[in-house]
Amino acid sequence: QVQLVESGGGLVQAGGSLRLSCAASGSIFGIEDMGWYRQSPGKQRAMVAVISSAGNTKYSDSVKGRFTISRDNAKNTVSLQMNSLKPEDTAVYYCAADVRVGVVIRDYWGQGTQVTVSS
Repeated sequence: QVQLVESGGGLVQAGGSLRLSCAASGSIFGIEDMGWYRQSPGKQRAMVAVISSAGNTKYSDSVKGRFTISRDNAKNTVSLQMNSLKPEDTAVYYCAADVRVGVVIRDYWGQGTQVTVSS
């Protein structure tokens, strides 16, 4: 039983910045990968950024150089700093985590937070 809660979404002007945060809670033995995904109307959910428990990161080509993902293992949180935002970044952003529960690892998702970038 694990819950992920996102915060920090909102409306921002093109070229501006926004920071998303996600906190995991519940019966957590440990967390492997954590990441951010986004989905626009009529589109499939796509990976934005992923970070391993060791701090290794991976970004989609469309956000590399503009977004930075980070995590705090002690607090079970992950953040996404978004700079130089573009209208095409507009989407619902979802937090995801691979959580160790007992002897197995399960995928968990947050409820999503809306990010809107105006031109």
